[in-house]
Amino acid sequence: MAEPLSPLGDAWRPGSHGNFRDGTGVTLTETRPGSIVQVTAWPDTDDAVRAAIRDSVTLDLPAMPGSGVAGEALSGFGIGPGRYLLAGSTEGLETKLRAAIAPETGAVTDLSHGRAAFRIQGESAEWVLSKLFALDFAEAAFPLGHGRATQHHHDITALIQRTAPDGFDLYFFRSFARSFWHALCRACEDVGYEVR
Repeated sequence: MAEPLSPLGDAWRPGSHGNFRDGTGVTLTETRPGSIVQVTAWPDTDDAVRAAIRDSVTLDLPAMPGSGVAGEALSGFGIGPGRYLLAGSTEGLETKLRAAIAPETGAVTDLSHGRAAFRIQGESAEWVLSKLFALDFAEAAFPLGHGRATQHHHDITALIQRTAPDGFDLYFFRSFARSFWHALCRACEDVGYEVR
């Protein structure tokens, strides 16, 4: 499978931007995971689906929506009751999960070419994201590994996961990626940001 082209086009401008005279508060990256997959459990099959995920890709997802696991090569979190988003650094995640999850147990949907993924990391990441989303980004309210399904200005659906003490991965429909990227960069201007 060929790597999808970036939806950012000429909006992608590497380097330092905004008020970076005293350093940058955040770093922005388009992460381009090799696989982004949604898994949905049918009624009364959630435990079986999570067991299949654990056994096939060694990711032990908690049952509570919003909670999850963040790792280097693979991360995942609950985006709703019986619904999970998994992102991996390599291709083939969909194939492994389809082999492990029987159709009568749940559904596996490859979202790799339909989603864009960004990472914001740095001491001001919580501050910047709080300007864009009506969520509490403090680590006590949004712990490592946990994720949230939310919206930006009631228009752009976003899935957000804390993947580091000072970092978050954000997933969007590719058709909204450039629009949100502009808003994200604008929100970073006061703290200074580096695009890598």
